[in-house]
Amino acid sequence: MVPGDLATPTGGYTYDRRIIRGLQALGWDIEICDIGDSFPRPPLEVRAAARRAIAALAGERPIVIDGLAFGVLAAEAQALAGQCRLVALVHHPLALETGLNAAEAAVFAAGERAALDCARHVIVTSPATARLLALDYAVVPERLSIVRPGIDRVAVQRRSCPTMINLLAVGSVVPRKGYDVLVKALAELHDLSWHLTIAGDRTRSIETAQALDSDIARLGLRSRITFTGAVAPERLALLYAAADLFVLPSRFEGYGMAYAEAIAHGVPVIGTRAGAVPDTVPAGAGVLIAPDDAAALSAVLRELIGDAARRGRLAAGAREAAKAYPSWEDSAKSFARVLEQVSAGKGARS
Repeated sequence: MVPGDLATPTGGYTYDRRIIRGLQALGWDIEICDIGDSFPRPPLEVRAAARRAIAALAGERPIVIDGLAFGVLAAEAQALAGQCRLVALVHHPLALETGLNAAEAAVFAAGERAALDCARHVIVTSPATARLLALDYAVVPERLSIVRPGIDRVAVQRRSCPTMINLLAVGSVVPRKGYDVLVKALAELHDLSWHLTIAGDRTRSIETAQALDSDIARLGLRSRITFTGAVAPERLALLYAAADLFVLPSRFEGYGMAYAEAIAHGVPVIGTRAGAVPDTVPAGAGVLIAPDDAAALSAVLRELIGDAARRGRLAAGAREAAKAYPSWEDSAKSFARVLEQVSAGKGARS
């Protein structure tokens, strides 16, 4: 059960698509149900329709519900938990989305905690998110499984020493990705030769995109930053192949698929010590700083833009780190094992 269009160009929906495709390749019969695109703030009629859709599938087969929807369906989950084998897929807790006030975050946290208590099993994408759910959402280890996103194995080209450094950031233009911090950091580097490409959906938070455009104009960076919008996987692969550095100062990530994709392409990473990013980016493949620290980000960018040898060492570290990442086939097999356990009545809530 997916909230909205499965083709939506975000990491969470990409994970859903790739796992579905992998399960189908393993012989699973998958029924995909769109329960509406208004989550995580669905109106009453959408909630009612979601409840009817879940109830219609009552029985022994597992029902996997993406956490963007499941986290706000506590009442529906409580009513149907005895009839359905509900599996929550949590990319990251809803309460940790950047931009919520304290009251909104508390409402999301309480609702998601109640919903997760009704799940037969909970799947997360990183050890960091598993720790969060265990500590803050009372999900016991027996009902919790980690299924990391996979990567596509790609032929990595060794990078030369260009005079113009191509920076790449990938992710929807929303507050959580920290693009405002990145622009502020880059404003201190007018004297260096670089160009930034931002690949990500600009329609998910119009206010954020407009504010970012205003900052870029005010800081005199229009000629040095290109927005592509959401791009197809083939175009994204070309952007990774052309990048000298990947930089994304996220304020929180439940995994950080864009970081993993950069590493899979042998691109050195600059990120933050936020959420699951340290789980995803090993020390030898990148540099991590505190979130919301534009001065530290600017200093790291200055160092790496000017130091081809260090970029080369980090690129080699990225190539080595990618060997330890699961493939999407591996991830689908892990997901399938969890569903088999749920079907057999193992790892269920007591």
